[in-house]
Amino acid sequence: MFTALRHRAFRGLFAAHIVALLGTGLSTIAIGFLVVDVAGGDAAAVLGTLLAIKMFTFLLVGPLAPAIARRIGTKRLLVLTDITRVLIAVSLPFVDDIAVAYVLIFLLQGSSALFTPTFQATIPRVVTDEREYTGALALSRLAYDLEALVSPSIAAAILVFAPSAILFLGTGAGFLGSALLILSVALPNAAPVEGGSVRTEITRGTRLMVTVAPLRGVLTLHLALAAVGAIAMVLTVPLVVGELDGTDAQAAGLLAAFGAGSLASAALMPSILKSIPPRSYMLTGMLVFATAMLFVWPVLAAEPGQTALPWLSVIWFFSGAGNSAVLAPMGRVYRDSVPDQDLPHVFAAQFSLAHGWWLLSYPIAGWGATILGFGPITMILAVTALLTLLLAMCLWRPVSEAVGSSSGTMETRGEGDHG
Repeated sequence: MFTALRHRAFRGLFAAHIVALLGTGLSTIAIGFLVVDVAGGDAAAVLGTLLAIKMFTFLLVGPLAPAIARRIGTKRLLVLTDITRVLIAVSLPFVDDIAVAYVLIFLLQGSSALFTPTFQATIPRVVTDEREYTGALALSRLAYDLEALVSPSIAAAILVFAPSAILFLGTGAGFLGSALLILSVALPNAAPVEGGSVRTEITRGTRLMVTVAPLRGVLTLHLALAAVGAIAMVLTVPLVVGELDGTDAQAAGLLAAFGAGSLASAALMPSILKSIPPRSYMLTGMLVFATAMLFVWPVLAAEPGQTALPWLSVIWFFSGAGNSAVLAPMGRVYRDSVPDQDLPHVFAAQFSLAHGWWLLSYPIAGWGATILGFGPITMILAVTALLTLLLAMCLWRPVSEAVGSSSGTMETRGEGDHG
């Protein structure tokens, strides 16, 4: 896993990835608190709308990243998007109008939508060995899981001594650090396109996602993840601060429990996948996630106020574990299912299509909590995830699935059903 770090360019990119993730994590938490301050009782609905704007922006802007990178250069695009995010982050604490917040969040997420796929496309150009590239992907996944734990922990520590607006300064510092680290390394520019437009590339990836059997299953699992993931992403802060009359630090602590579960699951994954195939592991993780969220409404009904928080922390821990179990092995499924030349198309398509599911689930969670209440909407979303899981099991049959050997051999590569 760690051999990829011998490449200086990857070390710089990976370090930039870590600090940018911390900035992103702090911004997510800080925006939640900002919305509570500005919107009051409508916080859940407004936050759901803001997060839906994020997903819409990813759908709209993300596919443009390769074309822009080829035009202005990979390194320049990464740095410019980081600097843009710094400027927006330090402006957000002064926002007192929801309409202004909507515009700034659109610009912030637009910059992230350009940064993320550009970063992902750069890694295989600086780490060309297949084994080292696989290790680089594993490190990237670990960074995501650590961020899910560390960002809420940092936020909780800061909120003990300072108001939530200070979190935006941490966000800006993270993005600034990312820009400086990227400036310190030499990066190759994007390869020229050979016979095809950006639209053609995206269309091919989408076709593969809906015609290759394992990818159909993964795409359906993304829908299930969006259903229950919206509970954690949209409702945590309004639930704790608004419904349970808790503190900002307690809300951050609940998010930290989700991150701890994700980290524990990621640490166990390599040894577990030696015994069972990715499909079984991912489906089990989705079952754990959805089943855990079924208990939110009963806990809220049985435990009034802040006495529910310990039980919710357990639910959030198992939810985080299930979330990581679904997400972490996805790269392996993609590599096993399509030839190398189709991987860029598949990664681009899943980035866009997966965020499409979140575009639906975020406002449903936010407005559902406002109209129906937190308990009923969590039950509806959890049941939806379980039904979608059943559909994924039907679409993704285990016929040709096999477990790679301990040396990392991909036994089912290229054997997916291409329709």
